[in-house]
Amino acid sequence: MRDRLGRECVYVPSCRFGLFAALRHWCPPGGRVLMSPVNDDVIFFVVLAAGLRPVQAPLKAWDASIDVAAVPDEVWGSLSAVLTTNLYGNPDPAPELRARCDELGIPLFEDGAHAIGSEVGGRPVGAWGDASVFSLSKHVGAHAGGILAVADPGARDVLEKACEELLVPRRTTAELAYAVRPYAETAVRALRLRRAAWAVLRRLGQAEREEIRMPLHPEELARAVAAAPDLDAHDPWVRVDMHDYRLRSGRFRLGRVARKLDRLDEVLAACRAGTELLLATGWAAAGRTAAAAAGERAGAVQPLFRVPLLVADRDAAAAALARRGIIVGYLYDPPLDDYAGARFTDVSPAPEGARWFARHALPVDPLRAREVIAALEESGVRPAEVPEDLLPEGLLPEDLLPEGLSREDPLSEDPLSEDPLSEKPPSGDRLPGGLRRPGPLPEGPGPSRG
Repeated sequence: MRDRLGRECVYVPSCRFGLFAALRHWCPPGGRVLMSPVNDDVIFFVVLAAGLRPVQAPLKAWDASIDVAAVPDEVWGSLSAVLTTNLYGNPDPAPELRARCDELGIPLFEDGAHAIGSEVGGRPVGAWGDASVFSLSKHVGAHAGGILAVADPGARDVLEKACEELLVPRRTTAELAYAVRPYAETAVRALRLRRAAWAVLRRLGQAEREEIRMPLHPEELARAVAAAPDLDAHDPWVRVDMHDYRLRSGRFRLGRVARKLDRLDEVLAACRAGTELLLATGWAAAGRTAAAAAGERAGAVQPLFRVPLLVADRDAAAAALARRGIIVGYLYDPPLDDYAGARFTDVSPAPEGARWFARHALPVDPLRAREVIAALEESGVRPAEVPEDLLPEGLLPEDLLPEGLSREDPLSEDPLSEDPLSEKPPSGDRLPGGLRRPGPLPEGPGPSRG
């Protein structure tokens, strides 16, 4: 990662742990952090645990990136930091945000959990902020570990020491469970027991989400916020989906992380090919056209972790995929300000874009692009129509339909022709070149960013 980013890096047990360390290092308690409301709730609780006040940003409806121009001047003047999300691997406008932060003299943090291979402004995501964090559970597929990268080489040793003080000792039982996890997951997939496994986890109290968002428990949360900065007080929220998030890594974890990182470029190439295929469909047409109309340059295809297709009925589309054994996770609905309310966050000054995207985005795995397209076509899933008032000026909803596609036709733009994956379509979790990337245990309603 040092070579990829050109920055000094610290290995951490999880992305969320690294973000907490960075926030504590740069931001005094009581500060205000601009962030995306379409984000994992765990990240929201990490900000609270660091003793900071989340401030929800207005988002562009077609890709959920921060709408820099829509943030009021009085909000900019009140901030202590900005945190990007780079949702699903689509970069936030880091060059603009970097310039704003420099003007204000505040730090920029980049959450690259979904964006380990993405670029913006000619640099990798993670090379713009004062600090950036990455998950090694997503593209890397190690189900453990993270990276904290820093712009100032002199900050590395200080942060590494701070992280050491926050870690909890490794447990033999946790290491053994981690060692056998891939074999258990393979058995679950082979026997098609995802739903049964999820039900067992719920019965054992290990499934902490009944809905997309975890339960807020506002009175308990208020007491934790009063004690902040305090990671222990916020542990019931920060640990959701990953109880080992601050556990010192043992040799099994470190060995698997190293092996998976060696294969990262191969995985990114497969993600890029699947992303390109999905972006050629009618369900991605609105995002492509709106971005072009907003003056956003279409560079090389990013190796997205998930491709957010915009569909009229997300729940029906997700059900259609589930019938094919494709579970849709990484949903972040409702937006964080609607979820937590003004008691715990400053609400967005323009929440409509975030609400629309959260309701219509269907994040799908690019490694299963052909299966996804086939299932959505077979089920007649219709593209969503972005409301006119959420589009760039001068663009109309009918302008978003791809050439040759009517509002009655949900099919893709000949997605199987000249397909970069056509020589050997990936089956299940098999990648081109014979690489297998194990999927997680059955995904709950709202999997975490790690």
